[in-house]
Amino acid sequence: MQPLILTFSGNIEAVDSGDRRTISGKIAPYGEVGYTSAGKVVFAEGSISAPEPSRVKLLMSHDNSKPVGRMQSITSAKDGLYASFKVSASSRGSDAILLAQEQLMDGLSVGVEVTASKPQKDYLLVTAATLREVSLVESAAFASAAVQKISAQEGDMPLDAAESTSTKITTTNTVINTTTTETETETETESEAAVTTAPDQNAPEATDATEQAAPTVEAARKIILPSALNSQRVRTPIVNMGSYTEHKIKAALGNEDSKLYVTAADDSFSTNPAFNPTQYLSESPTNTRFGTPAIDACSRGTLPANGMTINVPSLVTSAGGGTGVAPVVTVEAEAGAVQNTGMETAYLTGTVNKYAGMNTISVELLERSDPNFYSELTNQLQNAYLKTLDTTVLAALIAAGQYSSGCDADSAGIIEFASDSARKVYEATGYFANNYIANGSQWQLLMGATDTTGRPIYSASQPMNAGGLTQPGSIRGNVLGLDLYVDKNFTATTTIDDSAVILAPEAFTVYQSPTAYMSVNVVSNLQVQVAIYGYMATIAKMPKGIVKFNLN
Repeated sequence: MQPLILTFSGNIEAVDSGDRRTISGKIAPYGEVGYTSAGKVVFAEGSISAPEPSRVKLLMSHDNSKPVGRMQSITSAKDGLYASFKVSASSRGSDAILLAQEQLMDGLSVGVEVTASKPQKDYLLVTAATLREVSLVESAAFASAAVQKISAQEGDMPLDAAESTSTKITTTNTVINTTTTETETETETESEAAVTTAPDQNAPEATDATEQAAPTVEAARKIILPSALNSQRVRTPIVNMGSYTEHKIKAALGNEDSKLYVTAADDSFSTNPAFNPTQYLSESPTNTRFGTPAIDACSRGTLPANGMTINVPSLVTSAGGGTGVAPVVTVEAEAGAVQNTGMETAYLTGTVNKYAGMNTISVELLERSDPNFYSELTNQLQNAYLKTLDTTVLAALIAAGQYSSGCDADSAGIIEFASDSARKVYEATGYFANNYIANGSQWQLLMGATDTTGRPIYSASQPMNAGGLTQPGSIRGNVLGLDLYVDKNFTATTTIDDSAVILAPEAFTVYQSPTAYMSVNVVSNLQVQVAIYGYMATIAKMPKGIVKFNLN
């Protein structure tokens, strides 16, 4: 299990005095509820350890690329964990001390790796954790954390020298009645600093000569922090989405500083609509693309380039649905007369029809629109053209075919329909029934068909009954050895009469010309007319080679 990493904040004191450049303070309170990046957390006394204190770095806002110091000492007291850091002499280190002295970044945010914890009713009690890093941050997460004093010292200096500077030192003295007063004094140092180490319960307090001479000022003015409503400009730690999310959670848990930061960061497009342009993508979803399953199930022929009528010579007898007469061969006795039978043929006629559609567009739309517009327009015209051709072929198949024996609208009825049609097609034409064109309702029936034990007949990947294969992801499949074509253009939308057709492809032929486009400019109003057109003829060569579903 990956260890839990927590971050929380405490407040600090800073010293910049020649060679002595330190930042120190309480970095983790014991027994106090804090709002961390993982929610409410309480650290048990002595729960945090630092096996190698000298390797713990002081960072700026948890940025590993911006170290400013290294840990000098760490002490665990009854009320929390105290640490002191030696700050680098670099410009970044000087900035860190200055920001701490001016109370702009006066919090310590500590990253610990929790190795043992006990979930309580409304918080997590950490009993063992390892200190990984400490960062200088802008705000503290624990209510008890506050800057107690900022002081600077550089050896013993006379009081008159101290009076020549304008730096203030605020110290906190606790009197017998537990009230707190503040004192102000002048010093000669050029840095504001405060040094806090773990309190030694047995050591006597060391009193600086300068501090003894400082006058006491009672009833110091209370510092009032700005609220989220009257703040004009906030120095915020929110610099990316991660820090925004952190303070959003803290604000929801009641942290006043985080409420202020989130309020300052909550600009939105509602206040900046000019920089929120609507973007249009080049993709164009459509539900008009269905192809031509019925045409694909029939045989195809070449449409001649001339004429609006085509004739095909045919000898299809009445058994196949035609009017032709075939020669007869008989067995004759020796020297017997040979029977004379004539052959009668006919022409099968197909009418060539034009199928066309047009769209009128303005020249502005054609020239000033996205380049994909014209491409999408031609795609949609093509889809409409193919739908009309397919619907026409289905209607011609239904008109020409014969009905099967009565079948039920279930899996047994499908088996009866397929077997009866196969026999009728072969006996009438001499060809085999290869293709099964079904509407959506019959497709649903096929996918849901099961045997007496509830096992699927057609929709399993390896069906035990091996009845065929139908899938929700394809309109092509196999039913009892017949190639399945699912077509949504049937007039019948349920499993009733004319909801499916089984045929030999040779029984019905589609003659189709190439698709053509034409555009015409209308000068009077500067419009452009774009048209799609083509020609098609169909011939039912052997009507009894087409069998339609007949519902009992």
